[in-house]
Amino acid sequence: MSEESKTQNPKPKIAYIFPGQGSQAVGMGKDLFDNFAPAREVFAQADAALGFALSELCFSGTAEDLALTANTQPAILTVSVAAFRAMEAEGFPLPDFVAGHSLGEYSALVAAGALDFADAVRTVRKRGTYMQEAVPVGVGAMAAILGLPLETVEIACDEAAEGEVCSPANINSPSQIVIAGNAEAVDRAIELLKTRGAKRAIKLNVSAPFHCDLMFPAQEKLTKDLQEINFSDLKFPIIENVSAESNTQGERVRTALTEQVSSPVCWAQSVEYLLAEEVATFIEIGAGKVLSGLVRQINREVRCLNVENAESFRNTLQSL
Repeated sequence: MSEESKTQNPKPKIAYIFPGQGSQAVGMGKDLFDNFAPAREVFAQADAALGFALSELCFSGTAEDLALTANTQPAILTVSVAAFRAMEAEGFPLPDFVAGHSLGEYSALVAAGALDFADAVRTVRKRGTYMQEAVPVGVGAMAAILGLPLETVEIACDEAAEGEVCSPANINSPSQIVIAGNAEAVDRAIELLKTRGAKRAIKLNVSAPFHCDLMFPAQEKLTKDLQEINFSDLKFPIIENVSAESNTQGERVRTALTEQVSSPVCWAQSVEYLLAEEVATFIEIGAGKVLSGLVRQINREVRCLNVENAESFRNTLQSL
């Protein structure tokens, strides 16, 4: 191939994306465990790091136990890293970028070599506990708002707050925004947004109001834990939740993970950044296809693949 044709036909860029809380399902990771030795090693590392059988919780635990935030976070992380290690061993093409949704940012950092997996799984276990403890049950709430632009949602949240907390928490796509805050303020925002044209405005069944100012107590606790962890520079750039900008510096990671706890997840902006960088293929790694659906809401032209079990592993490898 000539140099000219190489320039005209550059290798299509790939982003690896990692899901967050809400993608969990009983049995997740079992097929990876059964079929790939690197995945088995990851589950063994998680069990050893946590001091209990997280693998059993993933494979055969109850949905209720798996939904507890302190369990969900290390479980989703472990499944994602298990899938990634299997891909790595099989010679999947390396990504040009990585990104993760909230908790998924930890999975992305492990994949990029910035964070040791054992440190990550212990940290997200504590992160989940801190986030759960930050707000008494019933005091906070989250709601999904469909069909309205961010600016409209922000204005309604400001009006609904009335001295309490109410703000966008997950900016998932141009037409899907999750809000969080005090339960009464979120209820007021739901009513306002319905009158302003929301297609749907529905409360979510979550255990705490994530990614808002009510999470400051959790953020303070997590800050101390993150100070004790060594972060390396990244092998490939991550698009951060808090800034929707690219980073490869290990020292910057600590700040981003700290701020992330109480800041909105800028997922739509992160995907837009990747699209502007000419990423043509998104591979969702771990449980479910939630992020693939969000990417398609933003741009239907890009290719979305996923790896969550042996079948999707083979299909995605064949597609590449």
